[in-house]
Amino acid sequence: MQYLKEIFQQIKKITLTILLTLMITIIFPSITWASSLGIDNDHLALCPASNNCVVSQNGDAKHSIEPIVYHVDRDQAKETLLKVLTVVPRTEVVEKTDNYIHALSKSRIFKFIDDVEFYLPADESVIHIRSASRVGESDLGVNRRRMEQIRLALQDLDI
Repeated sequence: MQYLKEIFQQIKKITLTILLTLMITIIFPSITWASSLGIDNDHLALCPASNNCVVSQNGDAKHSIEPIVYHVDRDQAKETLLKVLTVVPRTEVVEKTDNYIHALSKSRIFKFIDDVEFYLPADESVIHIRSASRVGESDLGVNRRRMEQIRLALQDLDI
């Protein structure tokens, strides 16, 4: 009997997940994949109007976050950042060039995807950062907290 109760509980969880996903899709049909990723004219893309994005370049008061300053050589800063990203939960680097890193970070329960970007300009000792949810209006501060945790990890590693 306990086994049947556990199965029923799992079915309820799966059904709830599907219903919530459908509701979000219906309520926010126009809010989808981040349209602008990468570097354009030495800048990461601006944030959309929604409350689920932070950016260190040209961000307004709601979306602005400080870049990560480093005091080592740029290649060492990039390699250290890549190592830190390997331990960020549910995060995978999907693109890297000499001055850019793009990672995907999934939420724990609903597996929503956030685009996490890093730009290392050749003429500055900073890592410009951007993190944006692909769907929804609010992320309850998840993108900002993730980027601040990455900043702290890099500071602890004395870059």
